Amino acid sequence: MNNNEKKGNNFMLKICAFIVDKRNLFFLIYAILCIFSAVSRNWVGVENKLDKYLPATSETRMGLDLMEEQFMTYGSVKVMVANISYDQALLIKDEVEDIDGVFVAELDETDKHYNNGSALFDITFDYDEDDEECLALLDQVTAYFEPYDAYLSSTLGDPQSKLIDHEMSIISILVVFIVVFVLLLTSQAYAEVPVLLLTFGSAALVQMGTNFLMGTISFVSDSVTIVLQLALSVDYAVIFLNRYKEEHAEHPYREATILALSKSIPEISGSSLTTMGGLFAMLFMQFGIGKDMGIILMKSIVLSLLSVFLLMPGIIMVFAPLMEKTQHRNFIPKIPFVGKFAYASRFIVAPLFVVVIIAAYFIQARTPYVFGYSKITPPLTNEVQAAQNMQKANFKSDNFVALVFPSGDYEEEKLLIEDLLAKDEVSSITGLANTEALGGYTLTDKLTPRQFSELLDIDYEIAELVYAAYAVNDEDYAKAINGLANYKVPLIDMFMFVYQEVKEGYVTLNDDLMKKLEDANKMMTFAKNQLRGEDYSRILVYLNLPEESPETFAFIDTMRSIGEKHYEEGKVYVVGESVSQYDLEKCFNRDNTVTGIISILAVLVVLLFTFKSAGMPVLLIAVIQGCIWMNFAIPAIRKDNLFFLGYLIVSSIQMGANIDYAIVIAGRYTELREKMGKRDAIIDTMNLSFPTIITSGTMLAVAGTLIGKMTSDCAIYGIGKALGRGTIISIIVTMFVLPQILLVGDKVIELTAFVMNMPLQTKQLSGAMRIDGVVRGKIDGTVNGVVHAVVRGNVSAYIENGDVQMLEDNEDTSTPVLEEEGV
Repeated sequence: MNNNEKKGNNFMLKICAFIVDKRNLFFLIYAILCIFSAVSRNWVGVENKLDKYLPATSETRMGLDLMEEQFMTYGSVKVMVANISYDQALLIKDEVEDIDGVFVAELDETDKHYNNGSALFDITFDYDEDDEECLALLDQVTAYFEPYDAYLSSTLGDPQSKLIDHEMSIISILVVFIVVFVLLLTSQAYAEVPVLLLTFGSAALVQMGTNFLMGTISFVSDSVTIVLQLALSVDYAVIFLNRYKEEHAEHPYREATILALSKSIPEISGSSLTTMGGLFAMLFMQFGIGKDMGIILMKSIVLSLLSVFLLMPGIIMVFAPLMEKTQHRNFIPKIPFVGKFAYASRFIVAPLFVVVIIAAYFIQARTPYVFGYSKITPPLTNEVQAAQNMQKANFKSDNFVALVFPSGDYEEEKLLIEDLLAKDEVSSITGLANTEALGGYTLTDKLTPRQFSELLDIDYEIAELVYAAYAVNDEDYAKAINGLANYKVPLIDMFMFVYQEVKEGYVTLNDDLMKKLEDANKMMTFAKNQLRGEDYSRILVYLNLPEESPETFAFIDTMRSIGEKHYEEGKVYVVGESVSQYDLEKCFNRDNTVTGIISILAVLVVLLFTFKSAGMPVLLIAVIQGCIWMNFAIPAIRKDNLFFLGYLIVSSIQMGANIDYAIVIAGRYTELREKMGKRDAIIDTMNLSFPTIITSGTMLAVAGTLIGKMTSDCAIYGIGKALGRGTIISIIVTMFVLPQILLVGDKVIELTAFVMNMPLQTKQLSGAMRIDGVVRGKIDGTVNGVVHAVVRGNVSAYIENGDVQMLEDNEDTSTPVLEEEGV
């Protein structure tokens, strides 16, 4: 060992000694952090809409931003009341509309509002959907319908997220119980379990408490991060604990903890890099949830590492005596039969696996990915979904989109509506240009003074005066002086002008006319706020197409093309749930390729430095990529719709986390292969690797499966289901296929090693010395240390915890390794 390496080791030992000796300081720091996090976790904003994470350049994102700026969306709630007559429904309608703050409760005799003895009320409030008054009104409406067999659905108050939070709390508790059970089985002392739980619990709480630094996170990240953090990072604490037990066999508590920490830091840091590499790929997704989740999961890994390095040494020191007192027998059996099977079947299983993954690659390319929730049925149905399902079962729900375009030309808007209504895919359209007002006129029909006087039954002279005032207000002085007879003004504009003049005291009307004007103004203001902004107008187009289908996506392009015939290209936007899913499909096609390539490259770089071989990383990545293809070939075979987010996130996690199982086996095999033949090396490798893989793998598989079985959200359901299935596949393949691949590829791994063999340096020294490295030559003197070597000559020594095996003269004696501790 050179001087720089000695200094490096000494420096590391000093740092580790400081952490162990100042453990009370770190206890205090973590206590403060945990208390702070318990409070700050409530500061985190959660975004529940997927479309918020679409790229800023997507049509949906630009259209939504424009609509938020230009238009007002009123708060609303749909209420279905079962087992009532239509007359009873009319009474309910009147009573609901009498509630202060309710604008209208829509109801008619068509099958859109009354069907199968049930009534569907579309209740709209007087306030913007973001106004707190809407929540108060929602509570009033909910209370009103309590005596009825009613089913309410609304986006106000975001009840869905509260239900999902409750589901994830239950899942988290179950996962903790599973983790405790697995740790009890895989540990060697019962007191090891609280050491691991305290370490992880602190990291998890700090993780939740630091999410506020991101401002707002997605509901997906908020829901599954803690469960995934446990499954992904528990290995780090287990590795450190195992190191401690090895060192404690020869050293007291303090020294064992210091030595274990100094050896664990580089080992655990290296192990975490593959996981970080897979998560790193998620940062390059166009769809923002990938970046959001990638950052939070990477943060969770870093915080878990810090908890293991800074907090866990002190916890071990506290629980060390108890761990000795609570030791129990090892419940994990040896599995020599796996290694024996691998050696016997290596020439069958390895090529068969190649055939399987090639087939899986082509099959998974046909997986039916979906981009909305309409084609997925989650395992659970929450209250909100149950109400929505009841409404859908009794009343046809329309798929509608908004078409947004520059405002100011009602005639052009009318022509646009006519062109769209000519399409078979369009069932109806709501816009200012086709909304009926009074006397058979639409809101945007232009009326002369005489038509206006006849409509309101007022004197023509009064109508002329009103039109003159409007012309002056509009700075059209020529019309005001001598052109009023043929002067035409859109009905909605004239009504709102007259109402304003009355309110300001310039015009006086009788009571009947005033009531008619107030009713008309209320309706027109309601319509204008929703359909016309300062610079843009919109129409609502109801389609005879499903929410998600190739035909729907194609017609979205058609609608945009029709809009651009009437308005400037680039200033027409189609916005809606179907458009959002269309944009998600476009993102997926790009993100799928980018995340796959980056995750493979990131993991490949880590593995190249880990194994110092070009062959080993390629073999391991091929195995895990094969597992990913097999995972997503299953829904293709079953024709089971898969939410696209499940693939993007789970494929990255599989590549980053599941490859750790392969690394454990490959690392052990490489180490043992230097000391023994292939057969013995693979048998010992599987015996030694099994506890680690079964511990980590079981936790991640159970966590994913529970998430997939116990949630009502389709996105979370897709992630959990794919993660649980993928982890199980990865465990099976790494245990029963990877060994055969390592055996068959043994020569390839050796030939592709890129560690340069240094020239032999012959040294002739005498006196006391420490020898580290590969030795060829003669040693004459007293040896005190651990030796792994082939000796040709005489040995006179006391052999402790080992044995000497005589070799035949012609037996292989390749490169011996001599390791010495002491002189």
